Amino acid sequence: MAGTSMDIIVAGRHRPGRGAAIRSLDPATGAVLAEVTTATAEDVDDAVTAGAAAMRDPRWRGLLPHQRAALLHRVGALIEEEAEDLARLQAHDIGKPLKETLALVASAAGTFRYVAAALETLDEELTTPRGPYLSMSVHEPIGPVAAITPWNSPIASEAQKAAPALAAGNAVLIKPAEWSPLAALRLGSLLLRAGVPPGLVSVLPGPGRVTGEALVRHPGVRKVAFTGGTGTGRRIASIAAGKLMPVSLELGGKSPVIVLPDADLDQVVQGVLLGIFSSQGQACVAGSRLFVHRSAFEELTGRVVAAAERLVIGDPMAEGTHMGPLISAEHRAAVESYVQLAADEGGRIRTGGERPTGPGLEGGCYYRPTVITGLDPASRVCQEEIFGPVLAVLPYDDEEELGALADSTPYGLACGIWTRDYRRAWRLARRIEAGTVWINTYKQLSASTPFGGVKESGIGREKGRQGIRAYMTQKSLYWGLDATPSAWGT
Repeated sequence: MAGTSMDIIVAGRHRPGRGAAIRSLDPATGAVLAEVTTATAEDVDDAVTAGAAAMRDPRWRGLLPHQRAALLHRVGALIEEEAEDLARLQAHDIGKPLKETLALVASAAGTFRYVAAALETLDEELTTPRGPYLSMSVHEPIGPVAAITPWNSPIASEAQKAAPALAAGNAVLIKPAEWSPLAALRLGSLLLRAGVPPGLVSVLPGPGRVTGEALVRHPGVRKVAFTGGTGTGRRIASIAAGKLMPVSLELGGKSPVIVLPDADLDQVVQGVLLGIFSSQGQACVAGSRLFVHRSAFEELTGRVVAAAERLVIGDPMAEGTHMGPLISAEHRAAVESYVQLAADEGGRIRTGGERPTGPGLEGGCYYRPTVITGLDPASRVCQEEIFGPVLAVLPYDDEEELGALADSTPYGLACGIWTRDYRRAWRLARRIEAGTVWINTYKQLSASTPFGGVKESGIGREKGRQGIRAYMTQKSLYWGLDATPSAWGT
């Protein structure tokens, strides 16, 4: 793939973007995977204009739900056919181990299949009349949708937005993250191969300050679905407010993982490792704060440290690799700065806190899984999203204190609870401010279950049957049944 040149997709047509090219780098080696041209405001305008026109085309507008569903089923089938190639592409592009990128591809295919099935059974509503009329509620496409996706879970994130947007009848304009554009471009090609009308599909790589800004500000874009950092989410929301445009914002997290005294520690250790060290900690739902009852604090901390030190760091393509590289040298430096800050704030680095050494690791952006104790829950490291393999372990004494500690950050995306006591689990799950709570498991996600956050973790929900409705507008129809419905003034 090295040296490959790739173009953007505007209304189904591959063409060079007018912006400067960006390089996609393999974070495991630093090698250049491809040079990708980028979209300017002019390219965005072309895509939005063409998308709006394609939505008005009777050949698309007149499709019945089961006919649109058939297209989405074909997309899912094509993704499955190319699963191995897509997974390898992503493993090179973002550094995740191959077993994780295979799961991302399976998730994307599953999303298209689920949305297709949900679309076929998504009924309209006949409302209760309160006069001599028949009343109903119908849903229609909202308009061209900007789908702005993150670099940590390509294709799965793109599918999570593109599938329901297309199911709802919209044009979709995908803006992948600057660091990971390759999977989105491949998905755009698969959408076209499946038979989605060309004008409805655009993939517009480029910097957020140029391409993303142009998409959000364009008057023809009727909704923005964004996954990424809270700062960028605030900016999108501010622009959207001026346009009176709806947005879906899935933002950052600082998720607590709570271990009650009766928990099975063998299960806890495995769940904690999955929650914070899979994907190298580069996940919005990463369980980055571990709250352990003081009676088990030292035992569990020691077991987590020992298990973290057994994790295999290395080539994402190699069988048995648990952790690949971080996405870039720039991001690794940011993670390192947080670990240094933890030490400055009085934290004790129990393991990790450094770059690994060894054959094959020299050119990559690798970082060891890191466990820190001794921090104040109000410290910056315990309050701010690091987006890396850094776990803060914190003791607590009672459940009342625990609830306050878990909710002490500005975020509210996810939470994990480990206990044998279902009553306490229910009580805590209902109390904690989070969009998703896992009980005796972690990082389980389903296309059928709504996902999103509260507080600074975002607004709106994706997934589930209502995930399609999020890309539609609602219209009420009244059918007069009175023989003299307009007798006013006579």
